[in-house]
Amino acid sequence: MPDTADLTLYLAAPRGFCAGVDRAIRIVEMALEKWGAPVFVRHEIVHNKFVVDALRAKGAVFVEELDECPPDRPVIFSAHGVPKSVPEAARAREMIYVDATCPLVSKVHIEAERHFEAGLQLVMIGHAGHPETVGTMGQLPPGEVLLVETEADVATLAPRDESRLAFITQTTLSVDDTAGIVAALQARFPAIIGPHKEDICYATTNRQAAVKAMAPEIDALLVIGAPNSSNSRRLVEVGQKAGCAYAQLVQRATDIDWRALQGARAIGITAGASAPEVLVNEVLDAFACRYNVTVKQVQTATENVEFKVPRVFREASA
Repeated sequence: MPDTADLTLYLAAPRGFCAGVDRAIRIVEMALEKWGAPVFVRHEIVHNKFVVDALRAKGAVFVEELDECPPDRPVIFSAHGVPKSVPEAARAREMIYVDATCPLVSKVHIEAERHFEAGLQLVMIGHAGHPETVGTMGQLPPGEVLLVETEADVATLAPRDESRLAFITQTTLSVDDTAGIVAALQARFPAIIGPHKEDICYATTNRQAAVKAMAPEIDALLVIGAPNSSNSRRLVEVGQKAGCAYAQLVQRATDIDWRALQGARAIGITAGASAPEVLVNEVLDAFACRYNVTVKQVQTATENVEFKVPRVFREASA
């Protein structure tokens, strides 16, 4: 029998799509309109299976490397950014390519270049193997970017010159964890130069703040997002550190562990920056089928950021 107990759902705001994700998806859709199917996309355009499957149904073909793309079809680079070698290879093959890198990731790339030109070696705070980290480190020659993932990693760093360092960060990290790593870097390398403006993006920061705000009110937290989505996984960690006894990442409503939620009377719901609102609504509907639901919104910020699509599409629509 369904449980008809009363349940309060605390819905985080902001949640879900950020401006960079929205732009990247629009770029694939506009490419399909401009050039027709198939359009190739190097790596998942954003880390969400629902989004990727929807674009695949429209004619997008997702590949891991450029050499899987035929030279006569357009290719799009994902929102996470790519190493410099990728557009260079596309130009060498005379391919049509569109870079859907989030402008806030591009800002970090420009920052890295500027520090390199000033003769500084870079330290990147990020997750090894994540496409954004690979793309950012690939902006500079090998050895020019040293990667740290934890405070412990700082102790083992062996830079060329301890007085000639700067640091950058992946845009989707935990704000609190990153602050600890930055403090460790500054303690060991007092001369290290940081970003003019924090590299962690506004959307990551805002979504983490909303989880922290709702944490004292809830018995459990559900984060809607993909397992390979860095910002979604960080939301789970933020919830756990803020005191949520149960915090779980779910891709969609079918993944909810209802038994684990038995006895909970207040549950927080948020979505990572690459999760569409349709999946949030799906989860809300699933709860409404099982409980007498009251929904309360926890709003900690208002987002009105919008990024322009590349010129090739603006010219087409002009």
